Amino acid sequence: MSSDSMWLLIRLFWVFTKVALLSWGGGPASMALMQRMSVAEGWNSPAEFADALAIGNALPGPIAPQVAAYVGYKVAGLAGAIAAVLGTVGPTTILMLVMIVVFFQIKDSPSVAAMLKAVRPVVVGLLLWTTIDIARSVFWKQGMQLGDLWNRWDGLLIALVTFAILSFTKINPAVVVGGAAILGWLVYRR
Repeated sequence: MSSDSMWLLIRLFWVFTKVALLSWGGGPASMALMQRMSVAEGWNSPAEFADALAIGNALPGPIAPQVAAYVGYKVAGLAGAIAAVLGTVGPTTILMLVMIVVFFQIKDSPSVAAMLKAVRPVVVGLLLWTTIDIARSVFWKQGMQLGDLWNRWDGLLIALVTFAILSFTKINPAVVVGGAAILGWLVYRR
């Protein structure tokens, strides 16, 4: 393995470690930061990241390592996927093990309860921001006017129907994603 290849694997590990350590709220909340950092590195475009997110959401399991694997594989093959996944889960898993020990010693503290009361709404805001940021990359192209958004009515309709199904039924999200994949295959294939 060349020094350039090794440097790239270290860079993948480090960037995804930073994403993991600087994100709060779990995998979905880390997606906007992951997108921003991987695009800044030149590893993918926002549209490619949206594809990775779509594929990751179609699979069972946590989204962050799945998207990291996609980006890592695109950049450096199997070794890149492994480096990115290890960066995503390794340091935070170790941190979580340490925090579990500490948390169970202080969990009933009024100070901890007060901090968590303020942090929970921040996580909601992060998820909302992630949703808007990803929606922009899916529906909005450079130079578009607001009226041009109507040309993407089908994607907007799919997003709204998905939201309604998940909000008002107990249908498993995997079924909705699978249904959308079949719909896409039937409607959009050329």
